[in-house]
Amino acid sequence: MNPENPVILSISTNLAAASPGVAIGVLTCSAVVSERDEALWTAIEARVAELETLLATTDAQSIPEIAATRRAYRALGKDPSRYRGSAEAMVRRIGQGKGLYQVNSVVDVNNLVSLETFHSIGLYDRRFIGREIEFRAGREGESYAGIGKGDVNVANLPLFADADGPFGNPSSDSARSMVRTDTTDLLMAIIAFSGSAHLEAALDRASDLLVRHCSATSVVWRVES
Repeated sequence: MNPENPVILSISTNLAAASPGVAIGVLTCSAVVSERDEALWTAIEARVAELETLLATTDAQSIPEIAATRRAYRALGKDPSRYRGSAEAMVRRIGQGKGLYQVNSVVDVNNLVSLETFHSIGLYDRRFIGREIEFRAGREGESYAGIGKGDVNVANLPLFADADGPFGNPSSDSARSMVRTDTTDLLMAIIAFSGSAHLEAALDRASDLLVRHCSATSVVWRVES
């Protein structure tokens, strides 16, 4: 990854109007994708156990970060019970006793940070996205091929788009930008509809996990709001 070619990310006025205070934690790095990291998975299982205890007495929708995501979806005209943010979807899965799926070391880091912060997080292969990215509301007729699924309708969803169009949103990312086994250059985007208060801590945690479990180098992060 070339540190002299940083991602330029902006938040559109229509998105900011729908979710005042929205902020994005932007992290880029080079990393090694492995099939599974046992130490990382031990940490994930510990967090899953903590959440199982929490969810025995707490409704996922009442968690402030998840509630803020739902408000943003509703403000954009999307039913948050039909289009759930990825953090809420994972938390609900755990609450239903289904545990958490294992993908690869980089995606697993992404999921652990999401479970710890309750923020939905986008994770992208920089080879397949542009340098200039906008976080905005989806337009009528916009869609993309989802990961492991057909076309995903992204109209009125909060999404990331480059010059070639949308490539990710808090509910379902695109096949175009997905992390593959040969991915080396990453963009992680922590989406905080609840504001930037805890984003630096989340980015620091993500950086530490990527270094320890994915041999990450050239880690650079910042908060955009």
